[in-house]
Amino acid sequence: MNRTKILVTGKNGQVGYELSRTLAPFGELMGVDVEDCDLTDPDAIRNLIRGFEPQLIVNPAAYTAVDRAESEPELAKAINTTAPGIIAEEAKRLGALMIHYSTDYVFDGNSDAPYGETDAPNPTSVYGKTKLDGESAVRDSGATHLIFRLSWVYGLRGANFLLTMQRLAREREELNIVNDQFGGPTWCRMIAEATAAVVSRHLQRPIQKSGTYHMSAAGKTSWYDFAKAIFDLSPQKHDFKLKTVNAIPTTAYPTPATRPHFSVLSNALLSDTFGVALPPWEEQLKLALEG
Repeated sequence: MNRTKILVTGKNGQVGYELSRTLAPFGELMGVDVEDCDLTDPDAIRNLIRGFEPQLIVNPAAYTAVDRAESEPELAKAINTTAPGIIAEEAKRLGALMIHYSTDYVFDGNSDAPYGETDAPNPTSVYGKTKLDGESAVRDSGATHLIFRLSWVYGLRGANFLLTMQRLAREREELNIVNDQFGGPTWCRMIAEATAAVVSRHLQRPIQKSGTYHMSAAGKTSWYDFAKAIFDLSPQKHDFKLKTVNAIPTTAYPTPATRPHFSVLSNALLSDTFGVALPPWEEQLKLALEG
């Protein structure tokens, strides 16, 4: 019996690293990163996929430097928009399922209720726009696909809010943290496990209908309260120099990219369709910090 061939991009990224482990039991997995395939090179993408001929392509690779994207829009577009479109075209040619990851930053944050999949996107940053355009490229390809929108992704490797807060707590006695932006912090391992649950269903009964789903932690919090929880729960907190954490408004911390003030996602459709529900953000954080 032939094993399912699975291609995972961005294998060294937060989500890609975890996916390479959760999806490995399902078949012959090839994980690639920039040293294996430059996503700004369309021919390299096509050659990679045509050489491996996967039945499942999982694409967590992305340009995620939200502020830097404002000054590198062409690079962000190449990785977040053009590359997913090419991958999807190759998936269509092979008859493969493509799983692609997007972001809560496709929304403008002007809502006061969790965003559903049918709510109109309106990105306020280059990053958000290139990710939204990447969604469109995947849909327009005609490939069978699942798009999972994520929120405030963190983990124990790479560059993310959790690790930044731990580092700053070791270096400084006082920190100012934004308290008027709200989202659902999501551990990358939970994203990988939720994806694996969907893939398991697909391998038993192949998915025929494409769709977009929100995949984030249950509940909501601010960056300030997320940071406070990190400081309180970190096993190494005895090493922290931090004494004072101040809540500040977004206006007191200007950044090149405008971020949505409210980007909490509703995950009801994911639960209703696949029976997959991610735990509350507090529970995920505790599990992550326990190692």
